[in-house]
Amino acid sequence: MKILLIAPNIDGTDVGEAFVAFKWAQALAPLVSLTVLSFERPGRAPLAEQLPGIRVVTWPEPAWARRHERLNAMLKPAWPIFAAHVRHWMAEALNRGERFDLAHQLMPQAARYASPLRHFALPYVIGPLGGALDTPEAFRAETGSAPLFTRLRALDAFRFRNDPWLRASYAKAACVLGVAPYVAEVLSDIPLQRFEPMLELGIDDVEPICPRPLVPGALRLLHVGRGVRTKGLRDAIRAMAHLRDLPGVTLTSAGAGEEIALAQAEAQRLGVADRVTFLGRQPRAAIEDLYRSHDAFLFPSFREPAGGVLYEAMRHGLPVITAARGGPDYIVDDSCGLRLPVTTPEDFARAIAGAIRRLQGDPVKLAALGRGARAKVLAEGLWSAKAKRLVALYDQLREGPIRKLSYPQG
Repeated sequence: MKILLIAPNIDGTDVGEAFVAFKWAQALAPLVSLTVLSFERPGRAPLAEQLPGIRVVTWPEPAWARRHERLNAMLKPAWPIFAAHVRHWMAEALNRGERFDLAHQLMPQAARYASPLRHFALPYVIGPLGGALDTPEAFRAETGSAPLFTRLRALDAFRFRNDPWLRASYAKAACVLGVAPYVAEVLSDIPLQRFEPMLELGIDDVEPICPRPLVPGALRLLHVGRGVRTKGLRDAIRAMAHLRDLPGVTLTSAGAGEEIALAQAEAQRLGVADRVTFLGRQPRAAIEDLYRSHDAFLFPSFREPAGGVLYEAMRHGLPVITAARGGPDYIVDDSCGLRLPVTTPEDFARAIAGAIRRLQGDPVKLAALGRGARAKVLAEGLWSAKAKRLVALYDQLREGPIRKLSYPQG
């Protein structure tokens, strides 16, 4: 099966979307005949060397787009240039008789970029798309004001209803992938041919089974994430205040950002500072050690589109306490964790405390959820398993050889 994979950045030496796209390409390579189209950054290892045996076509990423890394990651300002490169290359390739069974626009993950694939009579897939998850109304007063380019997300719903290029991109796709089922609701104004939930992240392996002797009356909780309000660290600390009768329950936070100082002040105000440890930003090796040394992963993020950090914890056999919303609601099920409704900050904190109390008082349940977490991520999260599932979807969607096309107009 011949697959054309496009993404503006694919790089195993980078982070974020570029690294995830690389892992997908690497996992798909043994299963299909893959052609990859991408930008390439000067000074980085050539993509052809990173993906040996794969046909790679790249163009230099514009220098002006790399000057502001955060802005580039959020807005993808060079996307129109990349889309034009893809469109011209595809037209020339098809005109000289090349055939592909299917094309896949893997990135950008945000659901706001019109696809060049819509111009061709070739079945295509877009996604996994994510983002566009709003902040629950009761939490908005505490989330503060976002940067202007982040607030532009508010235009997404308008564009899904009115942008003809964006609507055509998704409506013409043979399938749209979303990081979680909520994405189908976000795109409900567009008549999709098919939607499938598929988390964009994966793992290479799981950790060996590690005995976790539980001290009676104690429970070591771990929170890992950026220091922003939506990750739920403040809610976790408020939950600790409802557990004063369980002094052996402790919380460790690993992460940096503006929320950390606010969370520390909250812990002091509520009188639980002696049971909460703030480690700040930690190197990867230290994070892995934290997963090994704790009993449960507490991640009450209430606006989490995906939630790949859950996979990190689950591969260590950690049961999860999280929000019944967005990506976590899709990743976690009753076999591996507890999902809690997001209503108001007060009720959310009480629900988190109740879940902690339940696990602390039931070591058999705690151990069973830990085994379930490891088993679930082993079955669904390995890159090899994810690639096989995606290729099975490709096989369902392809429609045979594509006729030779002239350059599309309009």
